[in-house]
Amino acid sequence: MSFENMSPVLSDALSARGYEALTPVQSAVIESEAQGRDLVVSAQTGSGKTVAFGLAMADQLLEGDKMPFATSPLALIIAPTRELALQVSRELSWLYAKAGARIATCVGGMDASKERRALSQGVQVVVGTPGRLRDHLERGALDLSALRVAVLDEADEMLDMGFRDDLEEILDATPATRRTLLFSATMPKPIVQLAKRYQQNALRISTVGEDRGHGDIAYQAVTVAPADIEGAVVNLLRLHDAETAMLFCATRDNVRRLHASLVERGFAAVALSGEHSQNERNHALQALRDRRARVCVATDVAARGIDLPTLSLVVHVEIPRDAEALQHRSGRTGRAGKKGTAVIIVPYPRRRRVDGMLRGARIEAEWMDAPTAADVRKRDQERLIEKLLAPVEHEPEDLELAQRLMAERSAEDIAASLVRAHRALMPPPEDLLDNSPRGRDSAGRPERGERFERPERGAGGEREGFEDAVWFKINIGRHQNADPRWILPLLCRRGHVTKGEIGAIRIGPKETMFNIPRAIADRFAEAVLRSANADGEDDSGVAITPAPDGPTYPPRRDKGGHQGGPRDGAPRSTLGRAPGGDRGFGDRSGPRGPGGFGDRAGPRGPGGKPPYKAKPFGNKGGPRKPTR
Repeated sequence: MSFENMSPVLSDALSARGYEALTPVQSAVIESEAQGRDLVVSAQTGSGKTVAFGLAMADQLLEGDKMPFATSPLALIIAPTRELALQVSRELSWLYAKAGARIATCVGGMDASKERRALSQGVQVVVGTPGRLRDHLERGALDLSALRVAVLDEADEMLDMGFRDDLEEILDATPATRRTLLFSATMPKPIVQLAKRYQQNALRISTVGEDRGHGDIAYQAVTVAPADIEGAVVNLLRLHDAETAMLFCATRDNVRRLHASLVERGFAAVALSGEHSQNERNHALQALRDRRARVCVATDVAARGIDLPTLSLVVHVEIPRDAEALQHRSGRTGRAGKKGTAVIIVPYPRRRRVDGMLRGARIEAEWMDAPTAADVRKRDQERLIEKLLAPVEHEPEDLELAQRLMAERSAEDIAASLVRAHRALMPPPEDLLDNSPRGRDSAGRPERGERFERPERGAGGEREGFEDAVWFKINIGRHQNADPRWILPLLCRRGHVTKGEIGAIRIGPKETMFNIPRAIADRFAEAVLRSANADGEDDSGVAITPAPDGPTYPPRRDKGGHQGGPRDGAPRSTLGRAPGGDRGFGDRSGPRGPGGFGDRAGPRGPGGKPPYKAKPFGNKGGPRKPTR
């Protein structure tokens, strides 16, 4: 098939590759108005940008149907990661194969001396990462004096990764007459500033919303309890049974933990993060391409440039930092017209944030509960029946074995054994917390007045061991679907305690109170701090802080008849105290007043404020004017 507005060499290469039509971004860059001009192209990930800039720079590279001999590069393509640079090099190799193009790659993690030798032998096209290209430039191995066209692929990501200085040094070393093509999935303000500095009369091309890349992605937002995130990942993998799936985490530590957990459960999984060497990354990607592995756990940056044709499922295990990261992550699937699914796991406290992110990205997602173990088993049965009932040609040896089995066992026994053997090959699904609407209002929140059932209380009104306890609070309540069924395991995980060491749980509209025995309160608080980030929250947005005053409802009485406070002889916790050790309530060693805080009318103890004196109202100390 022939393509218009392009060299026959490129047209033949596309036809041999199986192209029947160009994508919107590929068609836009070869239009007559784009010929020879600087371009700022905004197109979704997976829309064919690599082939697009390969076609766009043909006018500067080809002389007739061949590339001219060159002692220094004519074209430079800069990519943010090694994988993306290697992918670009592979794409350009088949596109310009008949034109006799010599292409060199310069990426971190590879042998720099071999790259310098390749550059010295003369190449027309150089593809590399900013750091390695800058190193070759400063060493004099990379000569950009004859450069005709420069391409910045995934420019927004390069700026996010801190490559601005490298990019500016590289572009400053190129001739002013060069053509500059800037490709990016998103177009934030720093990209616009970079374009103004290094481009002249640039043509803006945007195919966002037109490309098939993201139109073929089905988005799902799955709500889970914060303690059920890992279980939801397992059930999603089992439910979709994707040929290749990619799971995104925010940090390399979380990648390591999730990868180890999935491997332990029996999944064929690999990991990609900044802590892996180039050799390890190559082995992981090859395992995915060879189908020896089906699941890849990765960070955002490590997954850049990965192009897996069989990737049909992307799971955002941790919520992306913004709408742009959401689009970049999801763009790993639904590529080149193929269908894909992107699932965002949303802990209850983060639903509002994800709602805003989806609106900002103009993405319509289907909200649903996480698949249960029953859902997974039902889907397993459907797949097994489809597989066994599919028409196949049996080998004589198989038929002979089947007849032998039929002679010794009934058909029902043989079928049951076959089902059991098939099920044993797959990791078991996880039992998640009940998400049924029972006991919830029309908005899906627990009904007002819902309380957690606790064991019988003693004569003093408290559970045994909780007569002297410290109150803590969580920054979520009924409005965020707070429920003791998932709050309790979350507290055990964050505070390194058992269920029996957690006392009363009181759920309010926007916060939840619970108490811990005073003897372990300090240890609980330290464990909570270790499991929190710089904002005091965990990955699901839950923050646990001391609440010295406890709930706002009437205080309880201990067995001695005292209200609040520790019992006689009980050690006082340091939680919630002022820097001097006092809580600012005055001298609490004396007799307590009606409010339980001592005599407030007298002078206060160390660290306290002077006693309150009534002051006259009015501007000049006169009596306060009556109000109407």
